[in-house]
Amino acid sequence: MAVTRDIVEAHWHPRRVMSRLMSMGVREDRVLAMLMGACLVLFMSQWPYRARQAHETGGTLTDTIQHDAVGLIFVLPLLAYGLAALLRLMTRAFKAQADFYSARLALFWALLASTPAVVLAGMVKGFIGPGPAHTAVGAIWFVIFLWILINSLFEAER
Repeated sequence: MAVTRDIVEAHWHPRRVMSRLMSMGVREDRVLAMLMGACLVLFMSQWPYRARQAHETGGTLTDTIQHDAVGLIFVLPLLAYGLAALLRLMTRAFKAQADFYSARLALFWALLASTPAVVLAGMVKGFIGPGPAHTAVGAIWFVIFLWILINSLFEAER
């Protein structure tokens, strides 16, 4: 199934999508591609706000997005691998039998599947500005992320 269809389906049936992803076998290249795709979308979702900042301050867009590039494309993947390992250790406290791969898959998939809400949050922040609307959309993104992550972890445990 296409990734875009899986993303849409993950919002309604996250366990079914996770089951399908796990049935494909252990594929680190697929998990890394999910993470890098999510990081790229997170990076691009910041562009409307950075363009607004550049316009307001009189700077250039490249000056404002270069730090995002380093943080979201180079540092975030390293932190995500560490967070996935920490997530696995935390689930072990609840007697979970899933391995480190399934924790990585669940976390990276949840991050990728929740990117449409991140894009919306970036557009709201860029066009309306920081404020209650951006906070509300950010909260919606966080709920979607947690919904997919928790259901994916439960599915990995089966």
